[in-house]
Amino acid sequence: MSVRAKKHLGQHFLTDESIAERIADSLSLNGYKHVLEIGPGMGVLTKYLLKKDTNTHVIEIDTESVEYLKANYLNLANRVHEQDFLKYDLTEIFNDEPFAIIGNFPYNISTQIVFKTLEMREQIPEFSGMFQKEVAQRICSKEGSKVYGILSVLTQAFYDADYLFTVPPTVFNPPPKVESGVLLLKRKENFSLNCDEKLFFRIVKTAFQQRRKTLRNSLKTFNLSDNLKAYVIFDKRPEQLSVASFIELTQHIENDDKAL
Repeated sequence: MSVRAKKHLGQHFLTDESIAERIADSLSLNGYKHVLEIGPGMGVLTKYLLKKDTNTHVIEIDTESVEYLKANYLNLANRVHEQDFLKYDLTEIFNDEPFAIIGNFPYNISTQIVFKTLEMREQIPEFSGMFQKEVAQRICSKEGSKVYGILSVLTQAFYDADYLFTVPPTVFNPPPKVESGVLLLKRKENFSLNCDEKLFFRIVKTAFQQRRKTLRNSLKTFNLSDNLKAYVIFDKRPEQLSVASFIELTQHIENDDKAL
């Protein structure tokens, strides 16, 4: 029995064992004992996770894949969760314990997976996965890059992001039309921001929605004082600001009346 890849679920099954093993080996497994694989399909990556000294769970929305996994990985059967990762309350599985996330992610929901990880960053010290190559590069890009944006800044505020390697379309069934990229996120030791985090998210998103404008123009809706807008950082466009600069900007806006 094999599982048919379903287009509406964005399924492209990895067929290269060595790549699956490299992805499994990318996690350090330090400081946590649980791993959650998203979208395991027929378990090409799962089998390598099960060899490790970790408590592996998988979450899969495709009923056919769930049946395959339960039939072929008997020692995993009670840790196969037939759920939608984006909608499921993961504390049902892990309570408040830390866990890593790993997977060959469906391209159509990959950025949403990252955003949910950021929401749960208190519990997720490590994250490794396969994305469409340009999305993986965007997450890992630094200021000054044309692809640097909301996803880059918000992810790198809390995690160190490393682009590990590129994967060709030929190692998937069916092959996607684009290359893939594997990245690793390791949560920073001090991952709480020294500013209002909700305001930080709002500023980053608002700035990049008009990325060609200077911050003085793109952040007009924040009703900033003339005194603050005279600050040199407002002459810049968002892609010129590092994560640290966005945190500093948030601090200034937070304390606008006494900023300068």
